[in-house]
Order: sequence, then C-alpha cells, then structure tokens
Amino acid sequence: MKKQTKKWRKVALTIIFFFVSVALQVVGLNYFLIPNNIFSVGLNGISQLMSLSANQFFGLHIQTGVFFLLFNIPIGIVGFKMVGGKFTILSFINAVVVSILLIFLPTQAFTTQPLLASLFGGLLVGSSVGLALRYGFSTGGFDIIALIIQKRTGKSIGAFSNVANGIIVLIAGFFIGWQNAMYTLIGIYATGQVIDTLYTGYQKVTALIVTSKGEEVIDVLHRDLIRGITILPSSGAYTKRESTTLMMVLSRFELFEMQEAVHSVDPKAFINLLSTVSVSGEFWDADRQLQMKKSIGPKAVTIDAQLEAEQQLEDQLAQLQENQKDA
Repeated sequence: MKKQTKKWRKVALTIIFFFVSVALQVVGLNYFLIPNNIFSVGLNGISQLMSLSANQFFGLHIQTGVFFLLFNIPIGIVGFKMVGGKFTILSFINAVVVSILLIFLPTQAFTTQPLLASLFGGLLVGSSVGLALRYGFSTGGFDIIALIIQKRTGKSIGAFSNVANGIIVLIAGFFIGWQNAMYTLIGIYATGQVIDTLYTGYQKVTALIVTSKGEEVIDVLHRDLIRGITILPSSGAYTKRESTTLMMVLSRFELFEMQEAVHSVDPKAFINLLSTVSVSGEFWDADRQLQMKKSIGPKAVTIDAQLEAEQQLEDQLAQLQENQKDA
C-alpha cells in the first residue's frame, strides 16, 4: 500500500511539474527572449533564427513556435521508434504543447531592457529544462537527439550542442548586432547555471548511513536502488551500542529515494552526506541500472541475484561489442 501511494505521488508530481515546465519555457521565450531579439539555446534558438530569417529574407512572418514544432515532430517520431520509453514520449508531448502555446499566445515584452530580458529569459528557460530533467522528461529537441545517439552509440553530443549554441551566437551577431549576441551569451550562461542547480543527476555523493537495523536497511536499498554498499561495523562512543555503518556512492538524483527507503525501515537512522569529487571504477548510470533491474526480474532482490544479474549484463554487453566489431 505504501509503495502504491509513493508511485501515485510520483505520477502526480510529474504531471504538475510537466505543466510548470511548459509554463516557464513559454513565458521565458514569448515574454522575454523573442520580443527582445535574444536567442535561446538548442532548438529554441535555431527556431528563433529560422523565424527571423523568414521575415528578413522572404518577408514571411512565421512564429518561432511553428519552426519549433516542425523540428520536433520528426525528431519525436524517430526517437519513439528507435528508443521509445516514457522519457521520449513525455519530451515529445512537452515540445508539442510548448510549440502550440508559442504560436497562439501573444508575444509581448515584459521588459525592454535587454540585460534583464536575457537574464530572466535564461533563468526561466533553464528552470524549465532543469525541472523537466529532474522529473524524467525533457523539453524536446537536442535532448531527444542526445538520447538516440547515446542509446545507439554510447557517445554524448555535448560538444555538438556547444558548437550549435556557438553558431547561434555568431549568427545572432550578424543578424541582430553583436551587442544582442552578447546578451544572448548571458542568457545561455544563465540557462546552464539553473539547469546545473536543479538537475544534479550527474553529481555524486557518498552516503554514510548509521543504523541499528543493518540487514533490513540493506534489503530495502537493494530493492529500490542498484548500488554497491560497503558494510562497516561500528558502535556508539557514548551509548556503546553496536550499530552498522553503510557506505554507498549514488547520484544526487537518487537521494530522495534512498532517504525514503532507509527511513521506512529505520526512522532513527543517521544519514551523513559527503560531496564526492570523483569516482574511479564502475559506477552504474540510469540505463545500466534499468538493464540490471530487468535482468533480475520481479523476484526479490538478493545479493546473489544482483551478482548473477550483473554477470548476465556483462555477458550481454560483451556480446554486443563483439557483434559491433563483426559488423
């Protein structure tokens, strides 16, 4: 019953922040960036460039939302066919809803000060992207492309995204002047900073969990998280009571789930979080964790089952690498 309640709470939060993400992005674009000729990042910025180009070269007033929708439809279809999954579907729906709102809502400047427009526009768009990523989807565009490339090749398009944003700034300089291009840089920087603040899935922390119910806590952590745990026998200096200290490295994105799991078994457990600069060795990302859970199946997770699933996954990855070499 508690697990079902937790599931529905997560679904409700996803729905709420889906619409919050949409609202933030639309406000940031239609009321700060677009009316002040300041470009955003990724496909948003490219769509703004296309709208500006159509107006200047062909005299056609085509809104940014139209181009954003035209770009995202093929990307969403390809992403769904090649990758599928909730992330791709929600990201595509997010992009479509944003596109429609950009088309039908009026474009009106809340401020005519370019510095304020670039700063607040960047903050709003960054908040939209960060919240979306935190709750299991994205704002579409390059995020779906990145997912396709990562799933198929194991490589990132971070460099490609940086180059694309650089090209946007350069073209902005030729189209709207270098002063506005520099304001665009401020907006892009603000967007990146907010995304890093809200979405910290790539950042790692070390959790030290002191508990008197070591075995029960280990069982629930193995059930909810696919993470290695080091067991350190310990005792209280004042009470002299025996306890167990569990050490595990996890992403910040998993902190809420870890704390909920531990306190569901031992409400008095002491959890100390340490910032982790770097990790040497194998650290399971979200995709590998999902593959592990599928390999384990619906039965209860035990140490032996986890080790067996890890070996199965390693064999599958080795076989995949062999097939790629043969191809």
